[in-house]
Amino acid sequence: MKPDSLRADSYQKPAVTRLQPGLLSDAELLGKLLYPGNPRAQSTQQAEHLLQCFDGLRGLQIASCMSADDREGLDDHSATQIRLAQELVQRQLKQSLKRGVSLTNPAMTLEYLQTVLQDRNREIFTCLFLDTRHRVIASEDLFQGSIDGAYVYPRVVAERALRLSAAAVIVAHNHPSGVSEPSLADQAITRRLKEALLLLEIRLLDHFVVGDGPPVSMASRGML
Repeated sequence: MKPDSLRADSYQKPAVTRLQPGLLSDAELLGKLLYPGNPRAQSTQQAEHLLQCFDGLRGLQIASCMSADDREGLDDHSATQIRLAQELVQRQLKQSLKRGVSLTNPAMTLEYLQTVLQDRNREIFTCLFLDTRHRVIASEDLFQGSIDGAYVYPRVVAERALRLSAAAVIVAHNHPSGVSEPSLADQAITRRLKEALLLLEIRLLDHFVVGDGPPVSMASRGML
């Protein structure tokens, strides 16, 4: 006769604990990303140290793009992991703006533009091309400049919009200085863009300037 302890119906599987990232603190989440093989307490402590040294998650993201000499305390592996995580976020947001998604929610547009443009060390000019129902056809970075400016050619924007059969366009660029106030040059290029697109019966809906704070809408400022 077999003892009860060996009966198949008496065996209980251990409970499975599911990770809930939304319930983790910044330090716990970062620790799991950077130090997956370490005990939880140790990895959290290491992550807390990094957050303090670089003034939070955003500071770490900025530091991860710097040279090794300029980010003392953040090793190459950790910097790479942070950049990979940022790239995943950017790709997820870009996919959320795939063709067929209607930009009826301004918050979605702002979140996407802020994520892909904020903290870039060069000025980037990006365009969202939309159809007649303001559904996204494509999102493209058309121009890249230096730390204090980028040359923008309205003809190139207009030609691309025409090739994509766009009915409307939203444009945006970042200010690496962090100041999101539109400059006189920003206002001038916006007028030229609007005129070039109107010749093709394409509307320029807005021009956003991305800096350290919330992006500034030039349309809401009456600059279109």
